Amino acid sequence: MDIETLRNYALSKPGTEESFPFGNDTLVFKVQGKIFLLLPLDAAEIKMNVKCNPELAVELRAQYPENVLPGYHMNKKHWNTIIINNQLKQSFVYNMIDESYKLVAKK
Repeated sequence: MDIETLRNYALSKPGTEESFPFGNDTLVFKVQGKIFLLLPLDAAEIKMNVKCNPELAVELRAQYPENVLPGYHMNKKHWNTIIINNQLKQSFVYNMIDESYKLVAKK
């Protein structure tokens, strides 16, 4: 999975806008003016920050300790950083984006 695939998936969500509010090295996706996905473009590995239900966030970190980490530069209770590699299924990655989008869009 590459950045462009993640970008296209995020942009397929209704009302999604992309921008670079934190500089040219972090692509940000928002719905209703609120961030639901961050993609660092300068990282050695492909990763993303997504919002997550706090209980699920802890469960996922325990289940995938090498791929799901507390959100980098984010509120660690509500955000996870997902390291994207061949250990995670595409459906898992898409589900994390979907859940983040739903959490942000429902407010």
